[in-house]
Amino acid sequence: MARYRGPRAKIARKFGEPIFGPSKALQKKAYPPGQHGRGRRKKQSEYSMQLAEKQKAKYTYGVLEKQFANLFEKASRKKGITGTLLLQFLESRLDNSVFRMGIAPTRRSARQLILHKHISVNGHVVNIPSYQLKSGDLVAVREKSKSLESITQSLLSHSSRSYSWLEWDNSLMTGKFNNVPNRDEIPENIQEQLIVELYSK
Repeated sequence: MARYRGPRAKIARKFGEPIFGPSKALQKKAYPPGQHGRGRRKKQSEYSMQLAEKQKAKYTYGVLEKQFANLFEKASRKKGITGTLLLQFLESRLDNSVFRMGIAPTRRSARQLILHKHISVNGHVVNIPSYQLKSGDLVAVREKSKSLESITQSLLSHSSRSYSWLEWDNSLMTGKFNNVPNRDEIPENIQEQLIVELYSK
């Protein structure tokens, strides 16, 4: 499966946010990468701000350009606020829900678990990270994978933060996707309207 394989710390520093999860690079160097990272930066144009917001969303959710464009097109065809719908589609991805439930420490590792067939949806193994969950879907760790060290360690170290649209039963290692989250429930710092403006040009 195609995915971003470049330097993650550099991307996190570029946006000044832990895009790929906690990063020591941000603690040590709280400024953008490059020769002029510490210097004064010229004012960004409207286009560059829009492009940067799209890139941030892509890196955050681990989606490549073509996948992202397809999701935007899908959102624009559906009745509702396009930017909100786009984020809801991204949040409904299986890899994102596996990450949010604490089964994996990052979205990247969540994709790996799914690809290696450690996760099931409604009792059936699903190995497609982009699988779109629907209200009421049950996401579970397969029985033979429950003792996997990477999963048990992730669940042990998972923060107590919960999400209103997700349920998780630690004893059964099973979660439920209750519903698509509202925009104000999605914690990601993304200005989706800038992305809509970019694609509307």
